[in-house]
Amino acid sequence: MEEKRPLIVLTGPTAVGKTALSIKLAKKIGGEIISADSMQVYKYMDIGSAKITVEQMQGVPHHLIDVLNPEDEFNVYTFQTMAKESLKGIYERGHIPIVAGGTGFYIQALLYDINFEPEEENTEIRKKLEKLQKEKGSHYLYELLKEKDPDSALEIHENNGKRIIRALEFYELNGIPISLHNKEQRKKETAYRSCYFVLNDDRQKLYERIDKRVDEMLESGLLQEVCKLKDMGYHRNMVSMQGLGYKEMLSYLEGELPFEDAVYLIKRDSRHFAKRQLTWFRREKDVIWIDKQAFSYDDEKILEFIIATMKQKGIV
Repeated sequence: MEEKRPLIVLTGPTAVGKTALSIKLAKKIGGEIISADSMQVYKYMDIGSAKITVEQMQGVPHHLIDVLNPEDEFNVYTFQTMAKESLKGIYERGHIPIVAGGTGFYIQALLYDINFEPEEENTEIRKKLEKLQKEKGSHYLYELLKEKDPDSALEIHENNGKRIIRALEFYELNGIPISLHNKEQRKKETAYRSCYFVLNDDRQKLYERIDKRVDEMLESGLLQEVCKLKDMGYHRNMVSMQGLGYKEMLSYLEGELPFEDAVYLIKRDSRHFAKRQLTWFRREKDVIWIDKQAFSYDDEKILEFIIATMKQKGIV
């Protein structure tokens, strides 16, 4: 049997400090970083996605950042395909891949090599659901999803119409929730010799960091970035423009919301997002939690712990 190859996962809720730590780790172990972020993959969407800059990369190779246009479809299947392609090159160069980012579903798909065939379109069911969405809105479909597949509803944002439709379509076609199908797939053993680290912080501190980050995004020109995207022809029906920060600024620009309300919603929904991420990671198996408080917020101590754990598992 072929020996499993090493793979490090460094994840956690939004604004917890994954980016800086992943760079330090990569420099210590000769790693390359694969981004597991659903927004940083898009060009022109830098501020709202808190995209890492070339300076911040400090020469560490990064993959799946700035590679798609905002109109391109990016889903779990696309991520998995692109990430596997990146892994091939990283292993050939004799480096260790570090998957860093907060999209738990993507991480899970890669780690357990979950089978996501390209979506087969049953246009009849899909058309019916799309018609319902037009007539009654995404919220109506989201409520349907909560009824038929509550686990998927936990993981899909109610504005993500495409994924809601896909989950409902799967249910209609197979008579079982897509979350159950994914749960079965998750019982598979991990496809890699892996360590799955989840960085966490005190809830109150995390929420303060989220609020501060939103203020910094606004100071850095989030509104101007959304204006530019709008001028380039990107609109709210695109999955990319449903990202946190983007849809609220679009609502302000289109006169639907006062500016203060848009900012309030970005902060509130970012906090809710962090909460959902933590719920997801708690359900995952083989997770190694890193509580920043327990390490006195000292990155060097955290890195020592990570490397010691990797040695224990025979990764380095």
